[in-house]
Amino acid sequence: MPSLREVQASFIDALLGSDTAPAAALVEGDGLPPRARLEIYRHHAIDGLTAVLQATYPVVARLVGDGFFRYAAHEFIRAEPPAGPCLFEYGEAFPGFLATFPPCQSLEYLPDVARLEWKLNAAAHADDFVPVDLGRLLGLDPDDAERVTFQLDPSLSLLASPWPIDAIWHANQPEVDPDRTVDLDAGAVNLEIRRVDDNPAFRRLAPATFAFRRILLTGFPLGDALRAAHAEDHAFDVTDALRALFEENVLGGFRLSPGTKASAS
Repeated sequence: MPSLREVQASFIDALLGSDTAPAAALVEGDGLPPRARLEIYRHHAIDGLTAVLQATYPVVARLVGDGFFRYAAHEFIRAEPPAGPCLFEYGEAFPGFLATFPPCQSLEYLPDVARLEWKLNAAAHADDFVPVDLGRLLGLDPDDAERVTFQLDPSLSLLASPWPIDAIWHANQPEVDPDRTVDLDAGAVNLEIRRVDDNPAFRRLAPATFAFRRILLTGFPLGDALRAAHAEDHAFDVTDALRALFEENVLGGFRLSPGTKASAS
C-alpha cells in the first residue's frame, strides 16, 4: 500500500504532469474510467491556476494574446506547480520562466513587464506597517548618522529595466486607446513600487534617488546609501532625500549598526 506522501505525489503528477497511471490505479471509476476522471480534475486545476496567473499578469496576457498566454501558463504550471495554499502567492517565478521560454525570446521586454506586475501584486498583499515618528531620530548622536539603517514600508520594492516598462504597462490598460504605441528605444527606467492609499502604484525615480533607496532597502546603513547616490550624482542632497522618505511615510523603523552607542527599532 503506498504511503500518503506517495499518493499525494501521484495525484500532483497526474494533475500537473503527464503520468496518470499511478494515480489512476488509486481511483475508482464509478461509471467513468479513472483516467477520464483524472482528466476532468486536471482540466479544472490547470484552468484555475491559469486564471490566477492571468489575474496577476494582465498586461503580459494582453501583450501576447489569450491563446499564447494560456500555452505559456500551462508550461509554467507543469514546471512550477504551487508550493503553498495561498494562490495570491503563486506565480513569482513566472517572469524568470518567460525570460528562458524559447517562444518569448523575441519579446525581450516581456520578463521585466512581468516583474513589474508581480511587484504590484506583492505590494497589494504586503503587511501593513506604522510609519516611524520623526522625533525618535532627534536624539541620535550626529556622529552615528552614517550608521543608521532603516526599515522601509514592506510594500515598497524597486525595479530597474533597460526598457520603458512603465510606458508599456500604461499603454496596455483596458481604458487606453488600443492603437497607442510605445517607443521601445525610449531608454531605461528606475521604478519604485509600493502601496499608496490601499492601491499598488509605481513611479520613476532619478538614478541617484534609486541608488539611495536601493541601498537602504537592502539593509545597509545611511552612509553606504549616500555614497551610492553620490556615485550617480555628486549634487545629491541627503537632507532632501531623508525629508522625502518621511513625507512619503515609507520609514517603519530604524536601528544603529553594530559599534554605535545605541539602537532603536
